[in-house]
Amino acid sequence: MKKIVVFLAAAAVIVSAGIAFAAEPPIKVGYLAALTGDYAAYGQTEVNMAKLVVGDINAKGGVLGRQIELVVYDTKTRNEDAVNAVRRMIENDKVVAIIGANSSGINISTAPLVARGMVPQISTVGTNPLVTVDEKGAVRPYSFRICFTDPYQGALGADLAWTTLKRDKAAVLYNVGSDYAHGLRQFFVENYEKLGGKIVADEGYRETDVDFRAQLTTIKNSGANVLFIPGMGKDMALIIKQARELGLNDMDIVGGDGYGEFMNEIAGDSMKGTYYINHTSLEDPVMAPIFARYKEVYKDDCKEFVNGTMAYDATYWLVDAITRAGKAEGPAIAKALEETKGLKLNHAVLTIDPATHNPVNKAGIILKVGDDLKAKFFQKVEPK
Repeated sequence: MKKIVVFLAAAAVIVSAGIAFAAEPPIKVGYLAALTGDYAAYGQTEVNMAKLVVGDINAKGGVLGRQIELVVYDTKTRNEDAVNAVRRMIENDKVVAIIGANSSGINISTAPLVARGMVPQISTVGTNPLVTVDEKGAVRPYSFRICFTDPYQGALGADLAWTTLKRDKAAVLYNVGSDYAHGLRQFFVENYEKLGGKIVADEGYRETDVDFRAQLTTIKNSGANVLFIPGMGKDMALIIKQARELGLNDMDIVGGDGYGEFMNEIAGDSMKGTYYINHTSLEDPVMAPIFARYKEVYKDDCKEFVNGTMAYDATYWLVDAITRAGKAEGPAIAKALEETKGLKLNHAVLTIDPATHNPVNKAGIILKVGDDLKAKFFQKVEPK
């Protein structure tokens, strides 16, 4: 009898061990986003979209026979918090890849960490060239982006101001402490002057500033007929509001992809008639059912639709890369990301340049805010 009990107990251990071995552990993917701070509206939208994709993938059996586990960390809109978060993702959570953040400065700060840890990172809206290449132009082997870059974005802004809006005197107002703003300002100025335009005012501010009236008065007195503001959401909204309050009503205002619909809450009607360079449009029919599902699940409109679109497609891009890699390991995934060619996503067909880890020939969209305060499609610009 004793022998039978022992045998049954041993069999139970074997069976339970078999069950344990049969259940593959999840593939951990990090998501780095600003969930608090000035950029929280962007980050919360991105994480929500990524969760939709991960839920869909897992419902269909996951990838490589394993479920995906999304590990989310808050950057608090600060580089130092992002660096600490990435360190924990790599060392403690053992993620195989990271999506985010939407800030150039944060992605530049985390690049050395992901390279050492051999964990690929995809920036959603980090447009500064240094996100994916170093100061010498060498590609960062584990840093990628799904968006276009500031040189192209700056060229679009300059072309809009000079060719489309017919403005010959430009002013620039930018955050002197932002990598994103520095890069975008530089490329706007270079391209605008090449086209024949003149920069008549070049003003800066610091991240903590909320009163821009001194700089805007200088700009008003310069004779500028177009103002370029390479800022992020809150900054741009305050600048636009104060510019209109100072009587700069006939001056065209052009911003970059830091635009967010929450700016309406700050600037109100001052937003009307302003222009923004962007990656996609709310009117894109392909994204309409995805935005509708977002509203159904989260009981809110996908207001930061650009971040939502980029997060949605970045997550699918990563899943595609893991599938092609055939294993959930950083170096193999990075190789697959680098070799991406002709991948049909929702907002674009994606091909990556191995020398820069940038998308090749992605179109840019110009948005214009209408009388209803909705940013509407104005024109699509193809790379030249």
